[in-house]
Amino acid sequence: MTIDRFWETTPLGKMDRAQWEALCDGCGKCCVHKLEDEDSGELHATNIACRLLDRRMGQCSDYKHRHAYVAECVRLTPRLVRTLEWLPQTCAYRRLDEGKPLPDWHYLVSGDREAVHAAGESTRGWTISEDDAGDFEHHIVDREL
Repeated sequence: MTIDRFWETTPLGKMDRAQWEALCDGCGKCCVHKLEDEDSGELHATNIACRLLDRRMGQCSDYKHRHAYVAECVRLTPRLVRTLEWLPQTCAYRRLDEGKPLPDWHYLVSGDREAVHAAGESTRGWTISEDDAGDFEHHIVDREL
C-alpha cells in the first residue's frame, strides 16, 4: 500500500479541505494562551488551554462550532500561516510554509496518532483549562511552543 504524501507535492494554498485538515497533528499548542509583553511585544507561553481543548487528545472538543464559543479563535488559512507569530515551531502548517519537512512524530509520517504525545510535543499532561486558571500571569511557563 502506497501512502499519499500529499504534503510533499501540494502547496498549502492548493490543498483541498480534507488535506488541509489532515495536517493538524493534534498537539493542541495553538490552543494554549500566550501573553504578550506590553513593552517588548515578546510572547510568553502559559500552561492555560482554551476551554474547548480536549487536553488529552490535543483537539478541539467542538471544532465545527468553536467560533460560536471562542470568537477570537483563528480560522487558519494558507495566507494567515506566515503572519501568525504564535503558531508553534512544530506546527505542520508553519513548517510546510517555511519549506521544512513534517517531523518524524507527525502521524502522517509515523502512522501513529499517539506519536505527538509520546514525543512530548503536545499539551497532554502540562496544561489546565482556562476555566480553572485564575490570573493568567501566574501561569507563564518556560516552554517553547
